[in-house]
Amino acid sequence: MKNVLVVYYTQSGQLLDIAKNITNELELSKDVNLNFYEIKLKEDFPFPWNKTSFYDAFPESFLQIPRELEDLKNPLLQQKYDLVVFAYQVWYLSPSIPINSFLKNKVAQQLFENTPVITVIGCRNMWVMAQEKVKKLLVDNKANLVGHISLFDRHPNHISVITIFDWAFTGIKRKFLGIFPKPGVSDEDIENSKRFSSDILEAVKSNKYENLQERLLKKGAVIIKPFLIVTDKRANQIFSKWSSFIYKNGKRNEDSRRRWLTVFSYYLMFAIWVIAPIVFIVYLLTYPFTMGKRKREKKYYSLTQLK
Repeated sequence: MKNVLVVYYTQSGQLLDIAKNITNELELSKDVNLNFYEIKLKEDFPFPWNKTSFYDAFPESFLQIPRELEDLKNPLLQQKYDLVVFAYQVWYLSPSIPINSFLKNKVAQQLFENTPVITVIGCRNMWVMAQEKVKKLLVDNKANLVGHISLFDRHPNHISVITIFDWAFTGIKRKFLGIFPKPGVSDEDIENSKRFSSDILEAVKSNKYENLQERLLKKGAVIIKPFLIVTDKRANQIFSKWSSFIYKNGKRNEDSRRRWLTVFSYYLMFAIWVIAPIVFIVYLLTYPFTMGKRKREKKYYSLTQLK
């Protein structure tokens, strides 16, 4: 009997739906014992969000500052597994605070050490740099990353900004104003993620993970838009300065911090609606001269290795 654990954190439930579909055939197999463990914070974040808590999560999210967790003595965390499926969200271009908190806890090292891991992301669109950070944390925990699946909102960037804000602040996954598409990963993509489960089951049963990512990629496990790599990297540089400045100039709930978070919120909207389109135009103009680099980046970020 093979033992597999799915570790996840979700607010809306979307990521749990994805994780269940990806492990669908493992759940049905008589040769696999499949369990789910939900990461829990002692002081969790609200859902739906309010604007204060949404922007207040920014500095610690980007700087990967952990919070206290609960339920760490759960028996599911005291075992060794043939595979761990690690499903996470991206907050401010980084793994979410609950995910980062778990990966930096000693319990994670005990769980992940010398264990095959598949990472699963459900997000708006930019995820490559968050995955690099997770890769690093998994290396620190001596895990063996053998696969990666990323599902995201396929709609144009500015459309997804509008719809994800509506979802985040209302808690309702709906067609905003009756004319916008539903936010997040589409119902079709969530349902179709079951296609990955047969390859994962085969790898678990045979204990052979060497070519798993190649097989997953053939089924569309990772789709990368080169422009979003450029945007993600540049935004990380900018977020690094903003997050460090805000974190140093006020603790949570302090007026000084709230003032700078308000400034940051206006900057963020300016960056999305003004700077990003300009960057896209520059990207298109320079693409013929950087085509080789973009192809190499696309290949690298599709794989599980860490530079």
